[in-house]
Amino acid sequence: VQLQASGGGLVRPGGSLRLSCAASGITLDYHAIAWFRQAPGKEREGVSCINARGDNTYYTDSVKGRFTISRDSAKNTVYLQMDSLKDEDTAVYYCATHRILCIPAAGVLGTPNYWGQGTLVTVSS
Repeated sequence: VQLQASGGGLVRPGGSLRLSCAASGITLDYHAIAWFRQAPGKEREGVSCINARGDNTYYTDSVKGRFTISRDSAKNTVYLQMDSLKDEDTAVYYCATHRILCIPAAGVLGTPNYWGQGTLVTVSS
């Protein structure tokens, strides 16, 4: 199983980025998928997730209304559209899946077995 995260980069505050997580060796339609991030000196936090059926999502409070998670079954890829980016969104972003649940009111339950390599998002003027 491989998860290939991409799409990070340097963006000015207020800008947008779309992260991608392309999977191989696993069919994402059968699993909840999550995006985590870890900023320098901070603990890793769950940012967003989507359940296996794709009909429930979760966003941490700090990104609600700005980030959107989605899935393309044909491409076996999950996306994180990030708009109105702020300095505090700067972090390495990881996608992860397998053996987790995505609960709309609570976030990610469980510890993912599979992780992408991370993609760096830097928001700076």
